[in-house]
Amino acid sequence: MMGSALCVPLADGGHDVRLVGTHLDEAIIAELKRTGTHPKLDVRLAESIKPYGIDELGAAMDGAEVIALGVSSAGIGWATERIAPHVRADRPLFMITKGLDWDGHRLRVLPDVVRDGLPAPMRDRVQPAAVAGPCIAGELARRVPSCVVVAGRDAAVLKRIAALIRTDYYHVWTSTDVVGCETCAALKNAYAMAIAFGEGMHEQRGGAAGSVAMHNLESAIFAQSVVEMGRIVAALGGAVDTAVALAGVGDLDVTTNGGRTGRFGRLLGLGLSLVEAVARMEGATLECLEIIAVMRAATMAMAQRGELGADALPLLDHLAEVVLDGAPVAVPLGRFFGG
Repeated sequence: MMGSALCVPLADGGHDVRLVGTHLDEAIIAELKRTGTHPKLDVRLAESIKPYGIDELGAAMDGAEVIALGVSSAGIGWATERIAPHVRADRPLFMITKGLDWDGHRLRVLPDVVRDGLPAPMRDRVQPAAVAGPCIAGELARRVPSCVVVAGRDAAVLKRIAALIRTDYYHVWTSTDVVGCETCAALKNAYAMAIAFGEGMHEQRGGAAGSVAMHNLESAIFAQSVVEMGRIVAALGGAVDTAVALAGVGDLDVTTNGGRTGRFGRLLGLGLSLVEAVARMEGATLECLEIIAVMRAATMAMAQRGELGADALPLLDHLAEVVLDGAPVAVPLGRFFGG
């Protein structure tokens, strides 16, 4: 959905866009070819946005100036293999995929995972970039004012990408702190789930939405989330200030209040088991589960190496207990902010 939504500012900027679906998107591509309307976004796309099936990837790449990836984090390896033959040094590559990769020794941001998956001659010549920040696909597709940051290691490439995607409603900044931006962009999925616990807990007690609910609790969890994101970013060599900018607090807020991760957290706060909550989401991609699993393995190793304090991440530790061990929601407030 976000890959399709990104086509809108590109088309509005006067560009011809080729939207390629994966093998999981055949129904969407078929509907776009038939009617021009995206069935999940419920938006009619501009005629300059041409839909292609994955079997038409070669034709879609012909003459392309830039490549953008919008697959889920679980599909990033598959997608890299498919685009690798089409990557060139003069063809910028960027992604809107959020996630982190743990290889058993180091935690990597996805632009680095994609670069490492390219043919050897390209690895030193291509620096994939990534878009982060508060942006819901359904809003972007309807041209709601949005602010994002495109992050990467090549400042010239970032400037070129920003110029391509920027419009009067899609506001774009650049940052060379790709580690900080992409770490926050991934972690926000886990922490947004935690903030939404409060809504479910309030509802479970018979409460209704209103000014008096569990906003105090939600805000405390929000604050601890930002603290923990900053600690992880610092441990990975990123800039701590990134956690309090668009890629951190900005994306955390929109994901809590407008994203599927927030809806999922509410279900867990209601007291549903993980299996029950996943079933209620009716097949929606839940990046929060994958990032929590990745982070448990990574942070345990980082703590053993002295890169993180033993109790530096009490909230993230509890999230792992809930979604990986089946523990009930019991927010460890007494361990927040240094205990």
